[in-house]
Amino acid sequence: MPELPEVEVVRRSLEPRLVGDTFRSLTVRDPRLREPVDRANLERRLVEREVLRLRRRAKYLLVDVAGDSTLVIHLGMSGRLTLVAGEAPVEPHEHLALGLASGGRLRLRDPRRFGLAFAVATGALAGDRHFAHLGPEPLDAAFDGGALARAARGRRGPVKSFLMDGRVVVGVGNIYASEALHRAGIHPRRSVARIAARRWDLLVEACREVLSEAIERGGTTLNDFTNADGEGGWFQVSLRVYDREGRPCPRCGRAILRIVQSNRSTYYCGGCQR
Repeated sequence: MPELPEVEVVRRSLEPRLVGDTFRSLTVRDPRLREPVDRANLERRLVEREVLRLRRRAKYLLVDVAGDSTLVIHLGMSGRLTLVAGEAPVEPHEHLALGLASGGRLRLRDPRRFGLAFAVATGALAGDRHFAHLGPEPLDAAFDGGALARAARGRRGPVKSFLMDGRVVVGVGNIYASEALHRAGIHPRRSVARIAARRWDLLVEACREVLSEAIERGGTTLNDFTNADGEGGWFQVSLRVYDREGRPCPRCGRAILRIVQSNRSTYYCGGCQR
């Protein structure tokens, strides 16, 4: 599943090529995504509107256009958002496409159909049901160990599940949670009630490092993630524990272990993470 770094990579690859261009047409070939695509609403809010900027909130890509409207894209499990020539052949699972004044075509492909594509008023975005419950961004300067400590008060669950809770902090998915906990030296099963303030600070720092490095390396391509040009990322070569069961820990040399938490694989080092 594309996580925060992958969505940020797509945003950065699209922004210089979309801003200042104008959506001229909309084609919905298959409205069957996680929520049905509302063709009429998309057309009303997007067509003949100039693209003003691209943003990201959690794992959502936001395309602001003139007239106080925002296109919201979530890539789900297998979605790809790419910019191609207008005459490029239609590919399988190309659910929707937006034609541009420059002649290009912004298309969303999603074989598994867990993605989303909708448009809302820009000013109402924060209160939309998809966004109202979301926690702080992990890369924001205001986010710190104290924020995690406050969110953990009265809770006793494992820290990895806590870190992946979007109401606590957004965008720290399975891969990056495992990697951040390893860098911070925290066992993924450790109760949030047993983590000291210093450890929360270390964990926030580790989250920032892992996410920032992943963005700079173009994201993590374990299955089929690509940026807007169809290029894969390279952060997978820097993974220290994720998907490395049985291989030596790069810090202490002990074999990486794997457990299952909330139906997701967790990787950690029993020597470095207490």
